[in-house]
Amino acid sequence: MQLPGPGVFGPPRDHDQAVAVLRRAVELGINHIDTAQIYGPDVANELIREALHPYPANLALVSKVGGKRDDVGNWLPAPEPDDLRRQIDENLNTLQTDRLAAVNLRVFGGVDPNAPIEVDHDLFDRQLSAMIAARDEGLIDGIGLSNIAAEHLRIALDRTEIVCVQNAYNLLDRTSGPVLELCAEHGIAFVPFFPLGSGFSADNPVLGHPAVVREAARLGHTPAQIVLAWTLSVAPNVLLIPGTSSVAHLEQNTAVADITLDDDIRQELDSAA
Repeated sequence: MQLPGPGVFGPPRDHDQAVAVLRRAVELGINHIDTAQIYGPDVANELIREALHPYPANLALVSKVGGKRDDVGNWLPAPEPDDLRRQIDENLNTLQTDRLAAVNLRVFGGVDPNAPIEVDHDLFDRQLSAMIAARDEGLIDGIGLSNIAAEHLRIALDRTEIVCVQNAYNLLDRTSGPVLELCAEHGIAFVPFFPLGSGFSADNPVLGHPAVVREAARLGHTPAQIVLAWTLSVAPNVLLIPGTSSVAHLEQNTAVADITLDDDIRQELDSAA
């Protein structure tokens, strides 16, 4: 999501750097790349193809469907079954692959924990049918869901296997905690987006949180590394997708696998929300 231009729209600021990030990711052993045809649009997938095709056998390319962009970059829903199938085909064509490891069905409309959960049951049922058909035809290996409430996941699990759920979740925004718990109960990968807070605002309270800044200075790590290490420690089914357009930041992100937070800092960070 960070590889196209500002606002995930248009070409990257530095094309060669974007390609270098993708190639270095694979060199570092990363085997899951999260993308979407609407990132750019088209730009992210074209960069992935240029940098990595033909793809390593163990590389999981995961995309998402359910949305579109207008001519000025606004994010709009495109939720009908025909939209989903067209978008899957567009991803396959641009990436030049016959099959995607998983595709997330992106549900538009925020999930407000303080309001009654409303699910458009008819639309969601038709969307699931389209996703199941794509999997049964061999276009995708697994079905994922994104930006959902726990009720969406319960409904989906009554019909099919779900391999991953991608919701906003970070140190200060744990609205999706019930969804994370339900995923853990069913052995489903929980993939938090914006694990470092939003990448599109100048002020980032997650990276600037006093406990994060203090621990980063004490351990000699960056605030981003501390936040990612905390996120990984939340549950064993958490799978991180921190976005970056910088090789240096990519290498810092992958280094969090070697960071262990002691119990005191974990408790302090756990109570930060």
